[in-house]
Amino acid sequence: MNVLVAYATKRGSTREAAEAVAATLAEQGLSVDVRPASAVTSLSRYQAVVLGSALYTGRLHGDAPAFLRQHRHALAKRRVAVFGMGPRTLDEHDVAASRAQLDKALAKASKVTPRSVAIFGGVVDPAKLRFPFNRIPASDARDWDAIESWATEVAATFTSVPDRV
Repeated sequence: MNVLVAYATKRGSTREAAEAVAATLAEQGLSVDVRPASAVTSLSRYQAVVLGSALYTGRLHGDAPAFLRQHRHALAKRRVAVFGMGPRTLDEHDVAASRAQLDKALAKASKVTPRSVAIFGGVVDPAKLRFPFNRIPASDARDWDAIESWATEVAATFTSVPDRV
């Protein structure tokens, strides 16, 4: 099975998570390509797609909704999983707020029904931010074990659930 892991990121944290997801999928025997969502022009060679996006102030990185719109017909016929990177902490409230943001964005993606959706902690690097955001304390809330565990579950879902027609 050929799987595309597409990602939308501004500063690279989501790309790093996408690469970790791809590595786990490959360990599970899937053939995986990792590409920026903005660089994907066709899904014809893929049976499954994982889309990862950073969440910024209540919305997905712009490349993620554009990817969902552009490929909505192809995604409707493929196995899809989506993850969002966003909360600065793994506090239950922060994760729930980010999940609500991701769910709201996915609700706008007509025809796309992910088989799995996850939220992972994000990264804040004040050195890469403009004022006033460069005043936010540095943090890295990514849980690599949770990312790997989710990717393992996605691989099982992709290989065990029949395609929709």
